[in-house]
Amino acid sequence: MLGTILLLLALAKPACQSPAGTASRRAEALKRLLEVFGMEDPPPPPAHFKQPPQYMVDLFNTVANADGVTKNPDILEGNTVRSFLEKTHSEKMRFLFVLSSVAKYEKILMAELHLFRLWPRATDGPKKHHFCQVSVYQVLAKNEPDTPGGKKLLAARLVSLQGSGWEVFAITQAVRDWMEDESSNQGLLVTVQGLGGSPLESPPLQFASSRDHHESKKPMLVLFTDDGRRGASLPMGGFPGGSHTPWLTGPRSTRSLDRLQPCQKHPLSVDFEEIGWSGWIISPRGYNAYHCKGSCPFPLGENMRPTNHATVQSIINALKLSEGVSSPCCVPDKLYSINLLYFDDDENVVLKQYDDMVAGSCGCH
Repeated sequence: MLGTILLLLALAKPACQSPAGTASRRAEALKRLLEVFGMEDPPPPPAHFKQPPQYMVDLFNTVANADGVTKNPDILEGNTVRSFLEKTHSEKMRFLFVLSSVAKYEKILMAELHLFRLWPRATDGPKKHHFCQVSVYQVLAKNEPDTPGGKKLLAARLVSLQGSGWEVFAITQAVRDWMEDESSNQGLLVTVQGLGGSPLESPPLQFASSRDHHESKKPMLVLFTDDGRRGASLPMGGFPGGSHTPWLTGPRSTRSLDRLQPCQKHPLSVDFEEIGWSGWIISPRGYNAYHCKGSCPFPLGENMRPTNHATVQSIINALKLSEGVSSPCCVPDKLYSINLLYFDDDENVVLKQYDDMVAGSCGCH
């Protein structure tokens, strides 16, 4: 994937070419770059300014540093997290989420229903309850969910009647059913009952709805999946923190001097605004992909991190023992993944992790 970033820069800055040829090469490069990010076309920017769900922003900041580079590869299970807001403005306690943007080949790992618990209603006299039972059902019969066989229990637990905040319920099995048969998606039903399932005439607990409350409190389905995309098998090593290492301290060298410099890592900035993607990418605004450049002269020292194969190739090249054998090349020997937080075609917010996007270190191979 990192090689494609280099291809983009090379094609975007052709030498001595007509404007039409430049535009054609740039379009070709951007199309190839979209393929690296698993897309055919860039999603359109949201029609109106939208604030991404705070949960997704917090998750991005937990997984990645400010440049989007993965802090720890084990935080996420899978490589894609999607958030779906309830957009149907259906009746209270009935929720329907449209999952058409999820590809059939993606493996469903976990699905959660996020509901914002409102402050409890003020009641006259002493409070009778401190907890109530909240149950989440998969609706099987759209118009008759309360009939026998009309719904299936997914999750149930006691919820405090004190304060407000987000409550999360596991609904993985329902989403797996919907992915197998899209027409079976009749939504979710949430009930609030007293302890032991006893009925409540006026439920003291309410959740924010999509039609009556601010977008930051809307019901949300969060889906964790894996699309099976994997990068090369280079060692990942320790993951970097939030700061850049100043690999270049002097002015840019001439090409002849570049060839004399030893193999090392150099900055390579990828600016999403310059590419034209800033309208749909939320974070990061760009990142440093780095690239490897320099010579691998004989004899190869340990600081050049050579493989045994590169060492043998260097010796054969230096002693002219075989025709057509070049010296080893300066290439990445550690690669890091990056994370993008963006709006998809349906204006859902997606967090996606892409392998092998940043050169962590360079060596002679």
